[in-house]
Amino acid sequence: MVKFLPLKEAVAENLHDGDAVAFEGFTHLIPTAAAHEAIRQGFRDLTLIRMTPDLIYDQMIGMGMAKKIIFSYVGNPGVGLLRRARDAIENGFPRSIEIEEHSHAGMANAYEAGAAGLPCAVFRGYRGAGLASVNPNIRSVTCPFTGEVLAAVPAIRPDVSFIHAQKADRKGNVLVEGIIGIQKEAVLAAKRAVVTVEEVVDSFADLHPNLTVLPNWTISAISVVPGGSHPSYAHGYYVRDNAAYLEWDEIAADRDRFQAWMQANVIESTADDFAARVEHLRKAA
Repeated sequence: MVKFLPLKEAVAENLHDGDAVAFEGFTHLIPTAAAHEAIRQGFRDLTLIRMTPDLIYDQMIGMGMAKKIIFSYVGNPGVGLLRRARDAIENGFPRSIEIEEHSHAGMANAYEAGAAGLPCAVFRGYRGAGLASVNPNIRSVTCPFTGEVLAAVPAIRPDVSFIHAQKADRKGNVLVEGIIGIQKEAVLAAKRAVVTVEEVVDSFADLHPNLTVLPNWTISAISVVPGGSHPSYAHGYYVRDNAAYLEWDEIAADRDRFQAWMQANVIESTADDFAARVEHLRKAA
């Protein structure tokens, strides 16, 4: 049964040291507030899963929380590389991490397989690419019907997935609008799922029937965190904070500056601070 909980409690109840965890969002609706709460609680030895690791995984890696990342693109969208992730991979600072790199198609199909309860995903992919030579989890199978050689990757089944969405109703169903990436599949594939939302409404009765709605039985906990995807955007609520992504490149380039920023803006901050951070972005939404 889904619970409505403050974010601190939702994270504490559902995330544990050593978990495989997905904080999913594709440019849009990135669950930043949830990631920051995980950082404040100091979880360790996590396997971080995400199609497009960006600022939140750079921050979590820089704080020494990750032992492994499973991903299909690692970078600061529209800006460049992730400097804390690169420091960990190349220099082992603040700790060495294992990497497992896939294509977007590989990750998407792996999430789909996890959501369907299948052990692996089979698809056309990786042809002419070199990833299989460095990732032993990229294999091939021969179709028993056509003889075609296809790519195969293990299903992604996180211990817990975190996403951000626009609305929950009072029954605990969740509405996602706009670009949804792989959030739906990440929730369905996970043992537990936590959703932060902009607001709670009475019902979805007056909304378009083709919107994505996650039923309450797929979700473990919901936390109301207005602005909880900043600096990414939430369709219909606030726009992307492009300046924050540019600023992050400079912050993350220096170890000491990174630590100071994290202390001031994450460790000493709370989920309630996100609403203020997006106020100037709401007018342009």
